[in-house]
Amino acid sequence: MSSDLINLQEEYKKTDIAKLLDLLDEELVGLVPVKTRIREIAALLLVDKLRAQLGIVAANPGLHMSFTGSPGTGKTTVGLKMSDILFQLGYIQKGHLLTVTRDDLVGQYIGHTAPKTKEVLKKAMGGVLFIDEAYYLYKPDNERDYGSEAIEILLQVMENQRDDLVLILAGYKEPMDKFYESNPGLSSRIANHIDFPDYSVEELLQISKLMLQEEQYKLTDEGEVALEQYIKKRMEKPLFANARSIRNALDRARMRQANRIFDSRGTVLTKKELVNLEAADFLQSTVFE
Repeated sequence: MSSDLINLQEEYKKTDIAKLLDLLDEELVGLVPVKTRIREIAALLLVDKLRAQLGIVAANPGLHMSFTGSPGTGKTTVGLKMSDILFQLGYIQKGHLLTVTRDDLVGQYIGHTAPKTKEVLKKAMGGVLFIDEAYYLYKPDNERDYGSEAIEILLQVMENQRDDLVLILAGYKEPMDKFYESNPGLSSRIANHIDFPDYSVEELLQISKLMLQEEQYKLTDEGEVALEQYIKKRMEKPLFANARSIRNALDRARMRQANRIFDSRGTVLTKKELVNLEAADFLQSTVFE
């Protein structure tokens, strides 16, 4: 084969990208626009790598990212998958993801922030640094706040060590948009902005079934109807966190099931009784009051 020809499918198979993207589809319900964007980024990175093999020189594509959306929409999970993709394509050396918040980066007194931030960066080097609720780094109303010092250090690393570290800044969309408006240097260094939509009732019900399947539980027909009613009511309540709230609800349902079984002690239990979650296990929730 000519030295200026590359078999795209062969190069694709040399990496585990296809497997990782398929896992993304299998493990995450919904999130179609997110999955589409991740595939687009993966395609760009693979083609960029092939161009380099043919001596077509260009600067590395911008890899820093912004994930915006409500809690429990899969931002951290997608961050983990993204770190795997970047590692498989050789854009990061180690492929690990380090998740931090403001408290891990910002000190409470003068001279404390820089060492904290640099220590976190040292641990993250060669991988992905995922900063959750990143907008809390910037508190313009507090003159004695040291978050801006952490931001300055992050900006330097994003610019000067972009081959060694990828940053993902995550949080609610509206405060993140304000955060970027207040910090144009940050915004200009982030090439990939990905918005995570909230899940629908149907998607949350599907997520519930997958979670229960992992724990070897099942819903009775009546239990499924009750869970769907629960989801609809819970979505209307404050502090709803999508899949995170659903996981908490399932944990409480399992506890109610255990107590229901325990209260009927003296009877012989079947595997079915130990596995099934019934309507009563959900209808006792306070959302139905």
